[in-house]
Parts: sequence; structure tokens; C-alpha cells
Amino acid sequence: MAANRRTRNRYDDDPRSEARERAMALRYEAETKGVSGRALLTTLPVEPDEFAVDLVEAVDDHAERIDELITRFAHGWTLVRMPAVDRAVLRIAIAELLVRSDTPVAVVLDEAVELAKRFGGTDESGRFVNGVLASVAHELRG
Repeated sequence: MAANRRTRNRYDDDPRSEARERAMALRYEAETKGVSGRALLTTLPVEPDEFAVDLVEAVDDHAERIDELITRFAHGWTLVRMPAVDRAVLRIAIAELLVRSDTPVAVVLDEAVELAKRFGGTDESGRFVNGVLASVAHELRG
């Protein structure tokens, strides 16, 4: 991940935003190590925020459905071709759409796009994540 892109922004003081960022980083780490999110969580010296844990575990619980949705709506991209950070952002956001009906769609999309812009694999990551998630959100939540 491009840690040098880290700048202070409007999301820095929101615990849920921080938890989403941590969940994204954990999913990225789990994929890099070839382990499940749950397995990675058991190795951490300090457990992350409960919301971050919920998102990481939701990706494990719904992995097949999440990846099917990404594959269907990421026109011209396969999962393996897509930058790993973009994949992690998409997986966390789709998991939130699936299991957290209390979070408005606009919040999920806005925060995922912000993470993709800050940490994504390309200059177009924000636009790419927005396009995929908008289609997924329309299907999942109407």
C-alpha cells in the first residue's frame, strides 16, 4: 500500500472510518500472507476495533458472493488482475453492504472511494471502485 499518500482528511476523526481503513489493511495483509481474515486476527497483539473485526469476518463469511459480485461488475477486470488494495477495498465495502443495513449506501460508497483514492493501486482506483460499488449497491439494496 502506498503509505506515503497518507494525509489528514475529514475521515481521520471518525472511528468508523478508521475501522474501515484498518479492516482494509487487514484484508490486504491476509491476502498477501495467503490466510483468512480470521486467522490473521488471531495473530495480532492487539485486537482491532470491533467494527473492523466485523468487516474482516464478514468478508470471510461471504467471500464467494463478494467475489462473484466483483467479477460480475468489474467490467474488463479479473480479480487477479486488479490491484490488491482495490480488491481489499471492494471486499470490505461489499461486506458492509451485505451485513450492515444500518449503514447508508452513500456512506459505504463515499468511504470506499476515499480509501481507494488514498491507497489504491492506480490513479483511477477511486473511479473504478465507485463504478463497481454503485452497481453492486444497486443490486443489493435497490
